[in-house]
Amino acid sequence: MHNILEKLFGWLYPLLRKIYFGETLASYISLILNIIILCFLAYITYIVFRLILVTILAIIAKKTKTNFDDLLVSNQTAKYIAHLIPFVFIYKSVPVILEHYVYWESMFGKLVGIYIILLSLWIIRSVLKAIRDYLKEQPRFSDKPIDSYIQVIMIVLWIYGVGVIISKLFDIDKNTLLGTLGAISAIVILIFRDTILGFVASVQVSLNDMVRIGDWITFDKYGADGDVIEINLATVKVRNFDNTTTTIPTYSLISDSFRNWRGMLDSDGRRIKRHILVKAKSIRFLTDDELQKMKKIQLISDYIDIRQTEISKYNKTYNVDKELAINGRNMTNFGLFRKYITNYLENYPGLNKNMILLCRQLQPTAQGIPLEIYAFSKDQRFEQYEYIMADIFDHIIASIAYFDLELYEMPSDKSNFLG
Repeated sequence: MHNILEKLFGWLYPLLRKIYFGETLASYISLILNIIILCFLAYITYIVFRLILVTILAIIAKKTKTNFDDLLVSNQTAKYIAHLIPFVFIYKSVPVILEHYVYWESMFGKLVGIYIILLSLWIIRSVLKAIRDYLKEQPRFSDKPIDSYIQVIMIVLWIYGVGVIISKLFDIDKNTLLGTLGAISAIVILIFRDTILGFVASVQVSLNDMVRIGDWITFDKYGADGDVIEINLATVKVRNFDNTTTTIPTYSLISDSFRNWRGMLDSDGRRIKRHILVKAKSIRFLTDDELQKMKKIQLISDYIDIRQTEISKYNKTYNVDKELAINGRNMTNFGLFRKYITNYLENYPGLNKNMILLCRQLQPTAQGIPLEIYAFSKDQRFEQYEYIMADIFDHIIASIAYFDLELYEMPSDKSNFLG
């Protein structure tokens, strides 16, 4: 290579000397003309290789089934490589052209070398971006934090590139430079603290499958409640349901507590767990006349008949005195209401009958007796879930009056009760 360059640029000076130019003048004229020739050849090299590389890559992209080469084209990888080739040619030519100009040879050699390093990093970056885009299109990698890994690789490459540039610019031995960097590693760690923490967090998040792109998460500390749209080295972006965007530090995913709703969305139902408060004073035993009226409620008419038969048999067997309702076994309006709600839920089409479904009484409170619905809707979508839950409780609140029960409200005077 060196011999070829000497033949290419070394013929001009002897020729000028033969036609009676002075040594100094011949040296300057040959230098200027060689620089012009170098620039011209570098430009021609760039045009030729750009045409060849871009054309070949475009042809390959059209003929292959994979989308990776299309992404290389869209990320302009071929153009960057076409830029690199003429600068390698210039870098090799500078020592030949500036052979008698040591200072300028050193300066331009370093500048061109630095540009080649930066351009090489840019080419690697474009290839990594193409790899990132390609992996994101693959179903098994679409929810993985690919951006984090690409950023880590680029940070390592940039650190190495900056080290090479410094060693080349100041003529520092690489081993000496590495020793110096080791001495100031504490400062480097301090500067890149968030990056290091983010990298460790992204690795743990990925290995433990804690968060994927597309997951619905709730992070109360940062006011985030929505879908994860991006996982980077330093941040996780969440698009909230009000269309705002919350940015969360990646390392917070392993240092703080958050809720991931993926398990619920992947399951067969979304849990409904809500209660109403029934005024304790309105709960009482039912008389036979009241039970006869309630038999008109179709969902519990058969149940009332069966329970009345069981209770009457029990009371006769043990000769129970029924002058007082408290004696023996009886039905209450609250118990009958619970059974009605249970039957209603079992017949409601929006609930998953293969999962837990119950209507239960909770620990009494100062505000009343909680009656809780614990069930799972078939549809996990937010709008349908809210509709199903509202529809169920609309019916519960409207039907409670038929059982002579009252809902608790503040203030607790009777005029403010429903039912």
